[in-house]
Amino acid sequence: QVQLVESGGGLVQAGGSLRLSCAASGRTFSSYAMGWFRQAPGKEREFVAAIRWRGGSTYFADSVKGRFTISRDNAKNTVYLQMNSLKSEDTAVYYCAASTSDSYYIRSAGTYNYWGQGTQVTVSS
Repeated sequence: QVQLVESGGGLVQAGGSLRLSCAASGRTFSSYAMGWFRQAPGKEREFVAAIRWRGGSTYFADSVKGRFTISRDNAKNTVYLQMNSLKSEDTAVYYCAASTSDSYYIRSAGTYNYWGQGTQVTVSS
């Protein structure tokens, strides 16, 4: 079993920054991919960013490219999402997810089989 715990959400003004953390426990993540998704009220869950644990390749949604970065700390089994230049449209619940497969479809929610409980990010304009 795998447990994912997100932290770092909160209220921030437009143009500000937040860093989300996702701490994983229960199994080694040396071969997993980790992703961040978000869901705004009345909208479907959407891909934000992902990182392959092996090799560290990163992937971003077009809407956050250049503003968000994703990184990992292997020793701490933790993944981070640094969010800069935040906009009101970034307001959502952000979910951390882990995949046990080395799938090509890293941007697809179906690739991930473990999910965190989510953390709220609210950007005020």
